[in-house]
Amino acid sequence: MRKKFPADIEIFIRRYVRDLNEGVAAVFAGAGLSRDSGFVNWPELMREVAEEVGLSVDKEHDLVTLAQFHVNERSGAGGLARRIIEEFSEHAEPSKSHDILARLPIRTYWTTNYDQLIENTLKKHQRVPDVKHQVSDLLSTRPKRDAVVYKMHGDALSPTQAILYKSQYEQYYKTHEAFVTALSGDLISKTFLFIGFSFTDPNLDYVLSRLHVPAHARREHFCFLRREPSTPYEKEDAEAVRYRQRKQQLHIQDLRRFGIQTLLVENYSDIPEILRAIEEQFLKKTIFISGSAEDYGDWEKNDALNFIHSLSSSLVKAGYRVVNGFGWGVGSAVINGALDAIYANPEKLSEDQLVMRPFPQVASQGQDLGVLWHQYRQRMIGLSGISLFVFGNKIGKDGIENAGGVEKEFDIAVEQGVVPVPIGATGYMAKTLADKVIADSAKYAPDDLWLADELKKLNDISLGPQAIEQTVLAIIKKLEGA
Repeated sequence: MRKKFPADIEIFIRRYVRDLNEGVAAVFAGAGLSRDSGFVNWPELMREVAEEVGLSVDKEHDLVTLAQFHVNERSGAGGLARRIIEEFSEHAEPSKSHDILARLPIRTYWTTNYDQLIENTLKKHQRVPDVKHQVSDLLSTRPKRDAVVYKMHGDALSPTQAILYKSQYEQYYKTHEAFVTALSGDLISKTFLFIGFSFTDPNLDYVLSRLHVPAHARREHFCFLRREPSTPYEKEDAEAVRYRQRKQQLHIQDLRRFGIQTLLVENYSDIPEILRAIEEQFLKKTIFISGSAEDYGDWEKNDALNFIHSLSSSLVKAGYRVVNGFGWGVGSAVINGALDAIYANPEKLSEDQLVMRPFPQVASQGQDLGVLWHQYRQRMIGLSGISLFVFGNKIGKDGIENAGGVEKEFDIAVEQGVVPVPIGATGYMAKTLADKVIADSAKYAPDDLWLADELKKLNDISLGPQAIEQTVLAIIKKLEGA
């Protein structure tokens, strides 16, 4: 069972999942997001710069001003640009948080980071990012994009244009007015999650100070911060601890001026766990239906197709997305049921709730069809959080036999953490898989041990199609809220 978080974080998870489903979730990433990938934070970036002007980064808090001192001393920003190239041009692996944020259907990413981790991670997950790191980029749109990455302080690949020192920040609202306007609009229309910011990161204060969103138009946003520990740091006394904690309280209150609610975590390692909980809950709104049928066993063919049709329709009406690989004898009923629901209520329901992924039937360009099908199944099943299995048979050498492809989809689902719900009353491979889960629910549904008793009900064909459908819907609803 997944870790339970404090009440405010559990509320945030549900709220952010709702915003993901509505397409209005956004991310604002600071330096802390990239630190797990090996990149430096602001103090580390400026350590050598401080030494070059005879100061200590450990004694300075206004690092933007420190950068300005370096520019003044050296009569130019070449040294700072060189530091950016040295620190952020190298390749780095994305963190767990990067991967999760890229997998989620977030279309808007803002960042003050100079590295390419966000856009590279989006590409890794077969997404098309449109990167904006200078004002001229805002004038064009990349074809087929499905995410926009606003790098409002520049990119390591163009270090001389990066925003680094105080005079640049002071003039930002003039030199980068289009970025400020775009961000102001997004803050009104989208729910942001600020991640990777800390008290030592100057970017957040400078960014927010340039935003003038009226209170009546202010949307609620969220920000992760690590709770200031009550135990003293090295050389700290009790008064210093109280001072730190009081300053954090005041900082939290100040963020509310911008509509930002703070989510305190005990450790930074809690953040990817929270993001994973968001992903799991979001995925449970997507149901993968696996199955094939040359024969319908104890079911009359029309009764079986009507059952699948009605189940698919009910899922869409309940607000779920349905993913289907167009299995023989099953796929058409899934698709027709979903479309009937969507077309009957187009103002409430959307064609986005139906994802059709028919399998390629002929190998091309030297690809092995079996390998292609396996990759295809992995991506398709990876879109979901719950997987239903119905019937599952095909014509073999000796007549009707269980469909091995349905079993492969079951194995992939379990491997990916997708909860399997085989409807045993439909027989064939679905019955085999149901018996397997019932016999060892700790292996196949470790977070939902109650599922075994529900699957026993679904093994009973005498329940009738309507009762089986209602039982399936109740199981999905319970899994979604687990």
